[in-house]
Amino acid sequence: MREIIELHTKLVPDLVEVLRKRYLLLKSISHMQPIGRRALAEEMQTTERILRAELDVLREAGVIFATAVGMSCTEEGNRLLEQLEPMAGELFGLTDLAERLKQKLKIPEVIVINGDSDQSEWVKQELGRIGARVLRQQVKEGDVVAVTGGTTIANVASHLQPSPQFRSVQFVPARGGLGENAEIQANTLVSVMAAKSGGQYRMLHAPDRVSPEALQTLLADQQVAEVLELLRSARVVIHGIGDALTMAKRRKYDEGELSELAQAGAVGEAFGYYFNEAGEIVERVSTLGLQLDDVRSAEMVVSVAGGASKAKAILSFAQQSCQNVLITDEGAARTILSTVQ
Repeated sequence: MREIIELHTKLVPDLVEVLRKRYLLLKSISHMQPIGRRALAEEMQTTERILRAELDVLREAGVIFATAVGMSCTEEGNRLLEQLEPMAGELFGLTDLAERLKQKLKIPEVIVINGDSDQSEWVKQELGRIGARVLRQQVKEGDVVAVTGGTTIANVASHLQPSPQFRSVQFVPARGGLGENAEIQANTLVSVMAAKSGGQYRMLHAPDRVSPEALQTLLADQQVAEVLELLRSARVVIHGIGDALTMAKRRKYDEGELSELAQAGAVGEAFGYYFNEAGEIVERVSTLGLQLDDVRSAEMVVSVAGGASKAKAILSFAQQSCQNVLITDEGAARTILSTVQ
């Protein structure tokens, strides 16, 4: 494959770039369908005039169709995307990018997808789709799967599909509620994952950030204790990685606390721990749920995070040496590699 791509690049230098643009355009339509031309132009960061010519090519090829509500992929278009997916890594340099990131971060498996989720909504959807696929590949009958909240993991949940091995799987929230949108809290996402996959779930009825006194009271609750015991037996953990200050604001930190966190150099957050660029823990939240030692004890830890803005956060968590799989995008991958010596 690599030799064929290099040959085509030499003979027709524009070929790979044209194919890349049309593949990304078709991928965008697939994730956001039906979508109007103006919204698509904004998503692709181009003009409607330029986009019109590309859409005409795709329409004539029979891979998209338009209705009054917008454009969608045809069955042929969906088949084409499936056929191109195995080649996309080589075609767009993603295989090399993933390998370089794997070596730099010392993570056993790294998957890099096209685009930057800071700029394109469909990239977030693609991160979720790949996350769901990896979860399906890794889970075994009888597994306990620990799940964090957040928009990225919400996208993973939305892409899960029924599979026999999920029937005896229990999805358990890795932490309590953050006081954010109910749709992206871990408690909600475990119920969505169970419904989508055909599995089971348990809930953790407790806030994410509590006082030491309240924490002891909650730990004495039998129902909470049972869920925590189940959580610590999780073989699989799937989680997002947050920007430190963004996560602190979700936890309702006041201005003074935010200032202290910034001065401490916090750039990333996961499981209630805040890390600086060197991967050092600069703050730990008094929280119910998985602790970092529990995460390190899990057999399979899958991290899903993308966007150039998350590069420092991803890098900080990678230094905890507890990930088996990192699923990210070009935006984050290229930014990380440009900063790591």
